[in-house]
Amino acid sequence: MCGIAGIVGRNPENEVVLAKMLQKQKHRGPDAQGVWFEEECFLGHNRLSILDLSEAANQPMVSNCGRYVVVFNGEIYNYIELKQSLDYSFRTTSDTEVLLAMFIKYKDKMLQHLNGMFSFAIWDRVEKKLFAARDRFGVKPFYFSFADHQFLFASEIKTLVAAGVDAASNDVVWADYFVHGSYGYPDETFFKHVEQLPPGHCLSYSDGDLRPQIYKYYDFVAQVAGQQVFENSERLQEEYLELLLDALRIRFRSDVPVGFNVSGGLDSSILLAMIANIKHGETQNIEAFTFYTGDERYDELPWVKDLIAQTNSPLNPVLLTSSEIPELLEKVSYFQDEPFGGFPTLAYSKIFEKARKEGFLVLLDGQGMDEAWAGYDYYRSNSSALVQGIKSPLTRPQVLSQDLRSLAREVNYPEPFDNKLQNKQFRDLYYTKIPRALRFNDRVSMMHSTELREPFLDYRLVEMAFAQKSEMKIKGDEGKWLPRQLVKNTLESIALAPKRPLQTPQREWIGGPLSGFVEDRVSKLKSNPWFERNALSNQWQEYKDGQNDNSFFVWQWINASFIED
Repeated sequence: MCGIAGIVGRNPENEVVLAKMLQKQKHRGPDAQGVWFEEECFLGHNRLSILDLSEAANQPMVSNCGRYVVVFNGEIYNYIELKQSLDYSFRTTSDTEVLLAMFIKYKDKMLQHLNGMFSFAIWDRVEKKLFAARDRFGVKPFYFSFADHQFLFASEIKTLVAAGVDAASNDVVWADYFVHGSYGYPDETFFKHVEQLPPGHCLSYSDGDLRPQIYKYYDFVAQVAGQQVFENSERLQEEYLELLLDALRIRFRSDVPVGFNVSGGLDSSILLAMIANIKHGETQNIEAFTFYTGDERYDELPWVKDLIAQTNSPLNPVLLTSSEIPELLEKVSYFQDEPFGGFPTLAYSKIFEKARKEGFLVLLDGQGMDEAWAGYDYYRSNSSALVQGIKSPLTRPQVLSQDLRSLAREVNYPEPFDNKLQNKQFRDLYYTKIPRALRFNDRVSMMHSTELREPFLDYRLVEMAFAQKSEMKIKGDEGKWLPRQLVKNTLESIALAPKRPLQTPQREWIGGPLSGFVEDRVSKLKSNPWFERNALSNQWQEYKDGQNDNSFFVWQWINASFIED
């Protein structure tokens, strides 16, 4: 897990610019920093050492033949299996070198063989061409831009801005955010001159090209269509369990300690049960991390303690208090670059800080189960909601200026399947829930130089689950039906419990102990031409007066006030 950066172009200042880029994202890789360059290509890397801790595994890494140079962020979990099929003289035990050898053998076709989270770039010194790719679901980021007739890429937006990329806002994406609560399409960012490589896509670029050639290498819809649809639930459980255990086994490959995040819900229960399975109950060195706020209406700590009590994994509870919010907001906003999730994201940042302090540089969590197995309440209704459990309008477009509001698009997502359930799941997987959660979590983990792995997002698991009939996912008012069966006998109280959104007292804190702080942040926006001063004041007053079924729109204002600072 690292940071990558690069420039394809011939500016004599590029070596200096690259150094600035690496300095800006040094939190992503504190263990080593490397550069490689020739006349028209400059590559840089910030290393967080996870596999093969030796200096030989540092990057940029040059192939044995000297033709190819790679910078790589992420993990190739099946690198050991891939390595066995390669005729290559390996100098390291890293997955980076396996990735490089795979490219030499298969070129872009090697992407079909990779099981991992990754963004990488490989420079071909003979053809003078850059090849780059991002993993199937976009766990790892890849941003790019053009400045001074050069192609630049990096793991974070701030890195590109440090290289001189214009930081002007993408007003259309901001308008969509304030009107619809969306975060842009897969190739967009909140910055006008910064794009991102969509999940499951790759690109090639040569010096002098007007644009990179971008194409999709992973056809999720086609892969789902090729999956077996099980009629027998017991057989499906057996097949899914076998894959799930393998997904976990390969995600425990690490030369540093591995821990996991835990809540009191089903996903964490399954994760914990499967970890105990593959480790044969020997989990005393695999520590668990969770957060709590001291508010029993929201805290899952009692469930977490009950869950952990069934194992010998030590538990590290992390307390989030309202008094910490202002300082945490300022810190996390810097690392996020773009609007992000509310107070739970702040709490999550404290978990990674604690993990790093305790020496756990890799954490696993349960992201992806809800989307694959239809866990949210709106999957069981005709609702077009994007957020679980909210009855009032998510946003307040009436506080926006007419100019900004008029830029908002009709946000329509593709519907490639023949039924509403799978189309909602597809929307959440590629356009709403998963993309934003992955971005939030990448930034809060990397700000503390820690790695996050999501075993439930193993593409084999997602494809299998996604393809199944609705009755395997939903029965009555119960989502994630089949995964519940995996732990029903051993963890019955949790397996049968309704889905609880991971929450903090954000709504209450905003209108209570933090109301003065929020007032100050909202006041900052009153001089912003995007907002109507009086409408903003009125909506804030209505919130304080009790019209607070949801706090997302107030969070948008708070978040925007920091991003715009």
